[in-house]
Amino acid sequence: MKESANYLKIVAWSDEDQCFIGQCPGVIGPCCHGDDETAVYAELCDIVDEWLELWKNEGKPLPQPTYEQKIAQFLANAA
Repeated sequence: MKESANYLKIVAWSDEDQCFIGQCPGVIGPCCHGDDETAVYAELCDIVDEWLELWKNEGKPLPQPTYEQKIAQFLANAA
């Protein structure tokens, strides 16, 4: 399992931008976009992997994992 699996990744449609936008709360805000939801998610996963690797290489602590905080369940219950 990749370390990035510990972080919630969100890809959502933006009516304003007329495309899908990807972000990973706690790691990086809106950072990629496109017309294909699956492609945006794949790009987002690559970006998160790169950010985490960069932080590790610089000796910086990684952000608190968001997946283990059950944020996904919280968001699902709030919907």
